[in-house]
Amino acid sequence: MNEFDPDPAGPPVGGRAAEGIVTIERFLADHQPSEASGELSGLLDDIAMAGKVIASRTRRAGLTELLGKVGTVNVQGEDQKLMDVYADNVMTSLLSGHGRVCAMISEEQAEPVILNDSGPYVVVHDPLDGSSNIDSNVSIGTIFGIYRREDPSAPLGSADWLRPGRELVAAGYILYGTSTMLVYSAGSGVHAFTLDPEVGEFLLTWSDLRFPEDPAYYSLNLASAPQWENGMSRFVDWLNRPDTPDLSQRYIGSAVADFHRNLLHGGVFGYPGEVNRPEGKIRLIYEAAPLAFLADQAGGRGSDGVQDLLDIRPTHIHQRTPVFVGALPLVDRLERCLQEEQEDG
Repeated sequence: MNEFDPDPAGPPVGGRAAEGIVTIERFLADHQPSEASGELSGLLDDIAMAGKVIASRTRRAGLTELLGKVGTVNVQGEDQKLMDVYADNVMTSLLSGHGRVCAMISEEQAEPVILNDSGPYVVVHDPLDGSSNIDSNVSIGTIFGIYRREDPSAPLGSADWLRPGRELVAAGYILYGTSTMLVYSAGSGVHAFTLDPEVGEFLLTWSDLRFPEDPAYYSLNLASAPQWENGMSRFVDWLNRPDTPDLSQRYIGSAVADFHRNLLHGGVFGYPGEVNRPEGKIRLIYEAAPLAFLADQAGGRGSDGVQDLLDIRPTHIHQRTPVFVGALPLVDRLERCLQEEQEDG
């Protein structure tokens, strides 16, 4: 077996291992409709290039003095890391060419970044999710979503990005860990690619990933349980009953890393609302909606505890929401537990 062969252990449950060497560029070209312009494939290829650049710098962050804080806070009130700013600049720089993207919504920018008036796509992204974990050498990632403008000739405005996740045409993430992986969906399944640093290409690893029927993990920060809204304890109690699936609690603290593990092995990631912060912490447009889109494509779903995350129309670009995303039976059970708590008063 050479270094390019599929993992001999095979794919995770619910995915198909790649057969032979397939680059992301070839995969995108082979899977775009014959009548397509190729612009979406080109945009996804640009995102892959941004991932290569960010991955290279994250591997050397400690050596290049990129672990510190900028000394400013973003619109979320969070200290900006040097790597946050670097990743944001890379995404903006690499996606601003070719005229494909008219606007970008970023966690690191207070307002939309307008690139041109006529590009057919809007990109929403968290350039470096989990960046507070960089100095601990924990997996972090870039989360992205892509909307197609209904009318590129119309004036550009908030209606082009304040949209429910169900209108996304593509979404995904790039995970920077022991290896760099790009996972995406353009509405026809979820596909994963691993960056081979020696050749500088993302190579197809698994196609058509789906949540396994027998979930393995739940990802909740139980240290925050005293602050959770009512109903969450009912769900956690159910998770730990002897007659429920045998789930282990695993929580990394990087949403993209927790989601990725649960996608491969089955499970649910949750960041509930709290008594003093019922809106939760995770941002709807560029974190929750893209992950919910991927979950939906993999046979799972995302919810805010009441309704599907993909059906929520945001009112502002940095809107927060409670998030529960993962295997369908677990998300459905969570909603029932919260509903039962309300009914019981």
